[in-house]
Amino acid sequence: GDYDLAGFAVGAVERGRQITGAGIAAGDVVLGLASSGVHSNGFSLVRKIVTGAGARLEDPAPFAGNNRTLAQVLLEPTRLYVTGVLGAIKQGAAIKGLAHITGGGLSENIPRVLPQGLGVRLDASAWPMPPVFKWMAQEGALSEADLARTFNCGIGMVVIVSPGEAKQVADALSAGGESVHTIGQVVQCANDARVIIDNAGQNWMGGS
Repeated sequence: GDYDLAGFAVGAVERGRQITGAGIAAGDVVLGLASSGVHSNGFSLVRKIVTGAGARLEDPAPFAGNNRTLAQVLLEPTRLYVTGVLGAIKQGAAIKGLAHITGGGLSENIPRVLPQGLGVRLDASAWPMPPVFKWMAQEGALSEADLARTFNCGIGMVVIVSPGEAKQVADALSAGGESVHTIGQVVQCANDARVIIDNAGQNWMGGS
């Protein structure tokens, strides 16, 4: 029969060193750390798209220039950010907020770390969209909004910093092995649309 397998981890942080997001302000810089792929999220939709496309997992992935199988691409291990992020923090990086982009994608995870009245404005042209997401958008007839609320779209962790600290933090994260992109800024937000993504149409919905 079928069974569910689950796991968990317990962490500890010294009092006063928590990164709560409380100090985030309009004008702060949003950095994005590159993902390694789908990151184990949205697989109900992934399975539906693969079935609807008539694709076989053992066949080469139908993306331009990709010589791996579709299964290998979809099951690429999730990138873990603990080494790079903790290394940057230990170097004194002034990180105001961290959002792990898991289930719910960019649209639902970033607001969790933002104070009320604030949102983010992202520029989709500021980072490369992995071909697997473009393929799923095409085969599944997904909109930009569908992608943003389901998948990480190439960004697995969001780091929010003040403008004056952005370069130092980005350099520290890069030194820790992360691919860092400056993807947007924090803005005042008076409505429910707390994550605005510019240029998604031409950068996310094109050919793979």
